[in-house]
Amino acid sequence: MDSPVQIGILALQGGVSEHRQHLAALGVAAREVRTPEALAGLHGLILPGGESTCLSRLLRLTGVGPALLQAYRENGLVLWGTCAGAILLAEEIVGETPHLGLMPITVSRNAFGSQLDSFQGEALVPTVSPKPIPLVFIRAPQIVGTHPPARVLLELDSYIAAVETDQALATVFHPELADDLSFHRYFLRKCGWQPAGAAPDRSRPFLAVR
Repeated sequence: MDSPVQIGILALQGGVSEHRQHLAALGVAAREVRTPEALAGLHGLILPGGESTCLSRLLRLTGVGPALLQAYRENGLVLWGTCAGAILLAEEIVGETPHLGLMPITVSRNAFGSQLDSFQGEALVPTVSPKPIPLVFIRAPQIVGTHPPARVLLELDSYIAAVETDQALATVFHPELADDLSFHRYFLRKCGWQPAGAAPDRSRPFLAVR
């Protein structure tokens, strides 16, 4: 039996069902988070793609934003932002005011242009998978700068596409739209999940930031 972890998906706006399906394929049932109370007991939370300014407004209106910050800082909640979620996590957004400001990264919003400029590709991300991973970019931002303790997982041409800290992960592409579970599996491991038969991984503790 897999290690029990409680994973949530922010379900205020944006792509939720695809993340839920990928987690289910790994044997993990996700909780949809729309209220502060739904954060209780979670080990990890996915901030999905969508519209970052709309998501930020809804985080304030519902009270989920302040509760999320508290869970991150006091309870060690692990976060993963995909596309718009990565924008929410960034400490700096080019030409805009940051939202949650939890990751030491600088993001350029809609850097690739409109919906018509969406594209797909693949890349090797050795930390995440030994095999090339398919990448789906939809009105994607670019990570144009990082500061310690952020670690770059994937850099393409002149921009960064994936970055992490011990307690957070940001991808400017959409792993939930690709037929690949590598990034979801990696996020679950950051949350303390171990698949059946695997030895416990104590190499990197994920502690609350105080």
